[in-house]
Amino acid sequence: MIRILSEVILDASHWIYKRVTYETDVSGEMERVSREIFDRGDAAAILLYNLARGTIILTRQFRLPAFLNGGETELIEACAGRIDDGDPHATALRELREETGFVIGGARRIFECYMSPGSVTEKITFFIAPYEPGDRKEQGGGMADEGESVETIELTFADALDQVASGKIRDAKTILLLQYAQIHKLFG
Repeated sequence: MIRILSEVILDASHWIYKRVTYETDVSGEMERVSREIFDRGDAAAILLYNLARGTIILTRQFRLPAFLNGGETELIEACAGRIDDGDPHATALRELREETGFVIGGARRIFECYMSPGSVTEKITFFIAPYEPGDRKEQGGGMADEGESVETIELTFADALDQVASGKIRDAKTILLLQYAQIHKLFG
């Protein structure tokens, strides 16, 4: 049994950071616990693949937390973004267009998961979709008014897996999508 006792917002300048105090049943006795929670909303991520060419589409961009934690100036990632309208599928397609310029008709939902459930409420819904080079209808590059500068990169699936093994690709959502493709033998 869980009973929420209080929620105190510590900061809400961009996302919501709060302290939640609750009671939980531990071995038959109620125990009071407090945790700080980061609520940034849910997200959607998408991996484009081309079976005939053996390629995938990823992005490369600066991420301040990665820079502050290890000096990384850019991360290689699958397209992803925050769900603003409650529709993960529409979000994946919108982010794909904004970040890479690819415009596709639809994508297949493959799973959803929490990336860091001990302190972050975010749940990511994952999608995959085939693409053709001609599907790149726009420039991409992200939203300049949001400070984004996103580079679109096309890699062979084998190169992407090698970059995971070497530590060049370190983004969890991207690794999960690549492992999904590998487990399901998407590329044979």
